[in-house]
Amino acid sequence: MKTITSFPEKVRVLENEYIFLSDGTRLAAKIWIPLCADKEPVPAILEYIPYRKRDFEAVSDSITQGYLAGYGYACLRVDLRGAGESQGVLRDEYLQQELDDGVEVLAWIAAQPWCNGSIGMMGISWGGFNSLQIAALQPPQLKAIITVCSTDDRYADDVHYMGGCLLGDNLSWASTMFAYNSCPPDPDLVGDKWKEMWLERLDGSGLWLKNWLSHQRRDDFWKHGSVCEDFSRIKCPVMAVSGWADGYTNAVFRLLSGLSVPRKGLIGPWSHKYPHFGVPGPAIGFLQEALRWWDTWLKGKETGLMQEPMLRVWMQDSVPPSPLYKKRPGRWVAEPEWPSENINILTYHLHPGHLLLEEKPETKVYMTIQSPLSVGLFAGKWCSYAAPPDLPHDQREDDGGALIFETAPLETPLEILGAPVLELELSASEAVAMIAVRLSDVAPDDKATRVTYGLLNLCHRESHETPGLLEPGHSYRVRVQLNNIAQRFPAGNRLRVSISTSYWPLAWPSPRPVRLTIFAGLSRLELPVREAIHEDDKLRPFLEPEGAPAIRTSQLEPRRHRWRVIRDLAHDESTLEVVIDEGAVRFEDMDWTVTNRANEWYTFQDDDFVSVRGETLWFRRFQRGEWSVETVTRTVLTCSETHFRVHAEMDAYHGDERVFSRNWLCEIPRDHV
Repeated sequence: MKTITSFPEKVRVLENEYIFLSDGTRLAAKIWIPLCADKEPVPAILEYIPYRKRDFEAVSDSITQGYLAGYGYACLRVDLRGAGESQGVLRDEYLQQELDDGVEVLAWIAAQPWCNGSIGMMGISWGGFNSLQIAALQPPQLKAIITVCSTDDRYADDVHYMGGCLLGDNLSWASTMFAYNSCPPDPDLVGDKWKEMWLERLDGSGLWLKNWLSHQRRDDFWKHGSVCEDFSRIKCPVMAVSGWADGYTNAVFRLLSGLSVPRKGLIGPWSHKYPHFGVPGPAIGFLQEALRWWDTWLKGKETGLMQEPMLRVWMQDSVPPSPLYKKRPGRWVAEPEWPSENINILTYHLHPGHLLLEEKPETKVYMTIQSPLSVGLFAGKWCSYAAPPDLPHDQREDDGGALIFETAPLETPLEILGAPVLELELSASEAVAMIAVRLSDVAPDDKATRVTYGLLNLCHRESHETPGLLEPGHSYRVRVQLNNIAQRFPAGNRLRVSISTSYWPLAWPSPRPVRLTIFAGLSRLELPVREAIHEDDKLRPFLEPEGAPAIRTSQLEPRRHRWRVIRDLAHDESTLEVVIDEGAVRFEDMDWTVTNRANEWYTFQDDDFVSVRGETLWFRRFQRGEWSVETVTRTVLTCSETHFRVHAEMDAYHGDERVFSRNWLCEIPRDHV
């Protein structure tokens, strides 16, 4: 990234300003204000998240907000109620209280002498979610949003459930927020009340995992905040952004097709990151693109942005399998609108071991599969949050426990853009069952790179709201939609569909081992094929990434990321161990040192489907001189055939004194999962 030190506007930074809400609660904000706003008010851009403006997001904020402010926008990073230096308690994600607070924040910003009343919202992940959710409330000050790595559907397409299956990332994400909610405010900013605020958070934030496990179907809990329930409520322009290594690409396509406002979609090869920090690369000059968007909708300038195609995506080339890539080869392609008339469906028919273009008459041919729990150890994470080694590895490791169907080597290249669908005629041996479907790119040397995948809890075959048990042995017709993708398969490579009955730890397995019967002759794969068009060669190239200077930090202890599969053959026990250790970072200008590390273990024994166990352990330390605070949070999730069991612990220390300790132990009935 190129660091820009000279901008059109000089900027002053307010490290900590308070926004007082109508109930007396004060939210903490860091504000970048162009000096020109003292004479002529400017538009504002709000990012509103719980990830602590003081430390965890401080470096990226300085790069991003400082850049946009340098081009004449007042930029605000506001900590949610109960996060960072804001008062109150954060009790769950996207509660109505959070959204109502956000509307008040917008009104406060618009009333400031440095703001002209036009405001945009922008955010990645949580900030992308509440940008959409607050837009649906139609506050008059909100003129446009940029939502990055977010979703319109909190049940069907978020970190909690996928296709009605419970995701392993549900535990991982709950544990992340368990740790965040244990963090103290900075005494240098909030004064002597820091400990009172901290203890209030520790006591009140609760165990979010229990809430999320208590809602295993699409009910009102998940419909709240899902803007797909009524796209027409969003009246302002929307730019939706994601990456193929992220977990939220599908939402971009739904937003483009569901919204009626001016809108843009952008998908690169990136993980869960802003595109100017994009990994895998190539990263792009996203802040320059954001400026064009804000100049169009907040300043009324003609930038030419809206004359460009609605959707622009990175068409990925074939690569060998790897858990991490510095860069994904490919090229930018674009569609003038979505859905696109340039996409045609190519159908492959399933036949034992093969994907065939022609339909075979042997409609009664069937195959069966009962996968071991080891299928999924090489799947990577549901969402690559920061692109450590968490992408899927060579799929041959998992295909040994799957049913596979494969094309002959392609005679000519094939490109797809959109969501492949596998339509299956099947039956199951148990009343509760799941299916995992993978589409892989198989090279001439037989290495298999996963391109996309989909999950379906077969009890949810007709509805996520009203699931129904399967009748063992009864035949059902189901459609499994895989994640949207843009991929080029070269001539000589093969396409492979892999079907398994488990995919742990990416998804929690069914209560008992399941044997599926697939009626191959009655099943088919639908591929969204895109023909290359000449207009792709004329696309305006993206500029190189730029950003403002980052605040000064020192890495006192090294970062360490590890992803290990451990097979104990003597005890027939397997473990996926994940280490995300950010080390210790000192923020030089505030004499503030933060240590942050997490360990995760996902285990199972033999073929015992109730032996699966997820455990997470988080450690955080904050230090300034002789003052220090430490928090340790641990969560263990296990199950029986009828219940999920949660055991969680939180311990907090001020210096050598443990000032808070709490244990949670609860059981939640399994609901068709």
